[in-house]
Amino acid sequence: MKDYALIATAYNNEVRIYASQTTNLVNEARNIHQTLPTATAALGRFLTVSAMMALMYKDGESLTLQIKGDGPIGTMLVEAKGTGDVRGEIQNPNVYLRHEIEGKLDVGAAVGNGFLHVTKDLNMKQVFTSSTELVSGEIAEDFAQYFVKSEQTPTAVSLGVLVDPDQSVRASGGFIIQVLPGASEETINKLENTIYSVGPVSRFFDEGKSLEDLVSALSNDTAKFLEQKDVRYHCSCNKDGFAKSLSALDSETMDELIEDDGIEVVCHFCNKKYNFSKEELKEIKSNQK
Repeated sequence: MKDYALIATAYNNEVRIYASQTTNLVNEARNIHQTLPTATAALGRFLTVSAMMALMYKDGESLTLQIKGDGPIGTMLVEAKGTGDVRGEIQNPNVYLRHEIEGKLDVGAAVGNGFLHVTKDLNMKQVFTSSTELVSGEIAEDFAQYFVKSEQTPTAVSLGVLVDPDQSVRASGGFIIQVLPGASEETINKLENTIYSVGPVSRFFDEGKSLEDLVSALSNDTAKFLEQKDVRYHCSCNKDGFAKSLSALDSETMDELIEDDGIEVVCHFCNKKYNFSKEELKEIKSNQK
């Protein structure tokens, strides 16, 4: 089944819901980065929420999001587009921590304390960057805090990645619910109780329920579906892009690369390799301004 996201309003247009199923997307990221279970859950949650957040913007706009914690995972970076495409990288994919008491994957300890940075490219002259401190490192709570602090929007975020014993992703998804201006206390109270009753998103999907079922449950069957969009892990790297990056290097560095008789460049997002021969490097240098 293809991964996708749904956008809806609910509770008489007092609430906006973004919900997504991302099992294939997260499994693709796991295969690329060869993550161990806790790193899979952390990066998967980050990719899922970033994909949904990017859908709040236009197709030509994009987000660059970074979680920089002091836990063993280190830094994670995600690029997300309004088209539903995301790609990411993780500093240390070899993290497998379980919570001593609850027995589940301990994403909070793996991420640690630090900051969430969000940069928006809205096709204007300047990009806009805002940062908030991580609340727990569990990703969902950290993004809820970001929306309240940086966007001044009361928001509930839930994310889940269920990893099988063979380390593959069995179920993944999440939702972002934003309370719109003028929402009644009755609606807010009902919404809080409903979110609690729905439970973990990954378990919801693992029980065979659909994304439409999730939105209906969250909205108490009041949802008005606005849009459905595919979401996927997709890297847009190409050799021309890396050649452009090489052309920005200084002359001395280019000479050193040329002396090495060619180089191999590896994309951090998809691990695709690009080879540049000595002749290609000479041509790139000759075209430098």
